[in-house]
Amino acid sequence: MQTFVQRTEMPVTREALSAWHERPGAFERLNPPFDPVEIESRTGGLEVGARTVIRANVGPVAQRWVAEHTAYEPGVLFRDELRSGPFKSWVHTHRFLDGARPGSSVLEDEIRYELPLGPLGALVGGGFARGKLERAFAYRHALTKADLERHARFASAPRRTIAVTGASGLLASSLVPFLTTGGHTVRAVKRRGSELDASTLEGADAVVHLAGAGVADERWTPERKRLLVDSRVAYTRQLVEAMKRLKAPPRVLISSSAVGVYGDRGDEVLDERSVPGARSDEGPGFLAGLCLDWEAEARAAEALGVRVVLMRIGVVMTARGGALAKLLPPFRAGAGGPTGSGAQWMSWISSEDLVGAFHHALMTDSLAGVVNATAPEPVTAKAFAKALGRVLSRPAITPVPAVALKALFGELAEATILAGSRVRPAALETSGFSFLHPTLEPALRATLGL
Repeated sequence: MQTFVQRTEMPVTREALSAWHERPGAFERLNPPFDPVEIESRTGGLEVGARTVIRANVGPVAQRWVAEHTAYEPGVLFRDELRSGPFKSWVHTHRFLDGARPGSSVLEDEIRYELPLGPLGALVGGGFARGKLERAFAYRHALTKADLERHARFASAPRRTIAVTGASGLLASSLVPFLTTGGHTVRAVKRRGSELDASTLEGADAVVHLAGAGVADERWTPERKRLLVDSRVAYTRQLVEAMKRLKAPPRVLISSSAVGVYGDRGDEVLDERSVPGARSDEGPGFLAGLCLDWEAEARAAEALGVRVVLMRIGVVMTARGGALAKLLPPFRAGAGGPTGSGAQWMSWISSEDLVGAFHHALMTDSLAGVVNATAPEPVTAKAFAKALGRVLSRPAITPVPAVALKALFGELAEATILAGSRVRPAALETSGFSFLHPTLEPALRATLGL
């Protein structure tokens, strides 16, 4: 039997720390992006007898785990034990302790586990198992502390009811559990066929609009372009029209957009006051035009007295998906490197800072209009490749020529991979937002668990 313990001081009381874990979304929130598990089923919450069935990777093989809660003392601890899975035994006790300072607490995770095959299993797999635990719980504790600090900043504000479009998407998979563990109520905005179900908006304090086909998911054929316009511009129009029919519209609409609105701008430093790029039917101009039309539809909600925030999002750094996930295989194989000339600017943001930016916009009544959701220090494509290579301990010197990217992706490459914009998050900084990851390498290490 081996024992693993992780303890971290938290910036809230023991009772508040326990309450965070009891709210919906805590399990999903703590699911590490670099080694995620899939929830197959769940019954109950933290009480004795509650069960969770997950599928998780142990080495190269995905295995099924069945865990049952065997102890629960509100405000003190809860415990889950493995009923079936890859370990011979596994007992995980989550303890909430009083901290040394007034108003603080200590989160303690203690895991007593035994690998199969006795001494041979411990010899062969002991180091691997402990390494996975150290990575996972370093991430979990850092994330819990950061979330608690962000929610504590707005502790005196009432909890909100928030309607979210695109609730099953990549960003929402982090944002929704962040909001629910903070005590907010989240509703998924659904569609019945091509029509939006307006009943999910009724009584909402805020709407977070994340829906839309992925801009960089597929080559831009004429059909794909029509889908991008319909899923973003037309859907936003439909959303605002539905808000007009409500008895009381929400107080705030936060609508996602993209830094692609600025076009390909070279070394020019851009902030929220900068003029958007020129629109055209193809390349960077298509993306700029798409974003401008998308934002214009959201701005129509201002006529209802709604505070509208247009979140222009940079390249999101998360191992869960998006650009970084697509780049990881070649970089891990030692075949990564700068794209095109390597001189084009990449305005990026960590997944957790993007979640924090949406929350900040929700809770900061003075914030309205365009908000650049990017880190304070953009990097060139060459610098990005070097940073990712360092984090992965791999060479990153194999350039990907622009001609090859254009041949593979067409207009998409010209508008996203080869275009660059050097964007500053001036509105976030001046409104008091605090970045967890202002620089790239720590952001990469956090999401990759390295």
